[in-house]
Amino acid sequence: MGDFNLALVIVAIVVCVLVFLFNIYLLVNYQHPDDANQAYFPKFVVVLGLSIAAISILMLPADVANRQACRHAIYNGACNFTLPMRDLWLAIYIVDAVLVFFVIPFAMFYYEGDQDKSVGKRIKSALLWVITTAIVCALVLGILYGLVGKVDFTVRHLSSSTTSFPTSWELSSSQQCIGSGTHQCSAYSASASSEKTWTMRTTFPEYVVALATIVGSVLFSIFGGVGIACLPLGLIFSFIRRPKAVITRSQYIKEATELGKKARDLKKAADALHQEERSGSKGRKWRKNVKAVEKELLQLEDDVKALEEMYPQGEKAETTWALTVLGYLAKLVLGILGLIVSVAWIAHIVIYLLIDPPLSPFLNEVFIKLDDVWGLLGTAAFAFFCFYLLLAVIAGAMMLGLRLVFITIHPMKWGATLMNSFLFNVGLILLCSISVIQFCATAFGYYAQATAAQEIFGHTLESLKGIKYLYKYNVFQIAFIVLAGLTFVYYAAFGWRRRRPSGRFQLSS
Repeated sequence: MGDFNLALVIVAIVVCVLVFLFNIYLLVNYQHPDDANQAYFPKFVVVLGLSIAAISILMLPADVANRQACRHAIYNGACNFTLPMRDLWLAIYIVDAVLVFFVIPFAMFYYEGDQDKSVGKRIKSALLWVITTAIVCALVLGILYGLVGKVDFTVRHLSSSTTSFPTSWELSSSQQCIGSGTHQCSAYSASASSEKTWTMRTTFPEYVVALATIVGSVLFSIFGGVGIACLPLGLIFSFIRRPKAVITRSQYIKEATELGKKARDLKKAADALHQEERSGSKGRKWRKNVKAVEKELLQLEDDVKALEEMYPQGEKAETTWALTVLGYLAKLVLGILGLIVSVAWIAHIVIYLLIDPPLSPFLNEVFIKLDDVWGLLGTAAFAFFCFYLLLAVIAGAMMLGLRLVFITIHPMKWGATLMNSFLFNVGLILLCSISVIQFCATAFGYYAQATAAQEIFGHTLESLKGIKYLYKYNVFQIAFIVLAGLTFVYYAAFGWRRRRPSGRFQLSS
């Protein structure tokens, strides 16, 4: 068994290294050319934040594997040689909270500060913003904690009479308790009046984690519900909307001319806005025009990319076209596989969470049977489903980026993402990752039972005053399913439409 524990530690170290390297790869390929060889602190925060988010999701399967290493031990004290999952969970939560509420806002304020100011003044300005925000948040949290920072636990008072020790045990489904004439135990036959509510004050850290989880759950329900459908369907409909053939040279020249004109108009508008910023006239109209220019710039980049796909150039034009076709075929295959996983997730939520009592453990049983085939096979499948849910959240956030009215999401583009957009999305992912963990721990409660994660989440979060009803009536799960269904309808109605380079500029002056 010691060998199993050693293997688990080695796997954990290797996974952490691979996650770190993969996030560096994402940063290098997504970053804007203007940020090359500079903004090293925001880049470090981005890599660290993405790594923490991914590792926190993968820690839940590691918790299950750690429990199995302890459960199948053949000697006493084997559990002392397993991973200290509870300490690791607490460390992850602390780092997550520090990054979301302090480090990432500081990095964003510092990055977006006036470039003409010295480094010291930019750091001072960023610290003032972060400290002010922290004070306001602390006051709000303190007031809420003082007013409703309590938990309500429902308990039942049970009592029974004594009886002589039986000479034989005759227990069955109809005779569940010891004693003549007793068919059901006190827990089943007790009256409703025996139930009472114990009200206790929770600790302040637990209350902060609970509120952060609620905020993350709202975002998770929105982005996850949309993403669980748009992640696979987006890939499939991208294949459907693919360019079927190379356009003619005359068509390419016509479209390129229109895009060139649009680019010149955008440059003039950007120069005018930059001049207004220099003069200090940054009003509401100026911010509105900046957002309009950013949106048009993203549309221009999409149009250029689509045009390059339809008319590849250079000596290896045929090879480029072949790779484009293969890329769309890969999207189709991944989209079909993702659609199967998404349907399995939605079916599992309905069967296991929304129906009381559950119709079937469903995926819980699948993971257990896979574990019977090979020790870590079920754990690997469990890790895949948890990580897929985080990918769905990311996909939903990217899809809703320019469509939300009440919140602005910084879009991420391959090779054109500024650090402030990176930092914003990393903070969003970190905030949602806590809710993804809690959601997975609940959805796979049968498979992940007796883990440190379940001990931490437990019933405290679901018993907080004012919050418990959100979990009692499955508000987040229902919102998740409804948004997934609406997204599916949206793609069925509009997803098949093929986008063409627009070449239109509609910036309001």
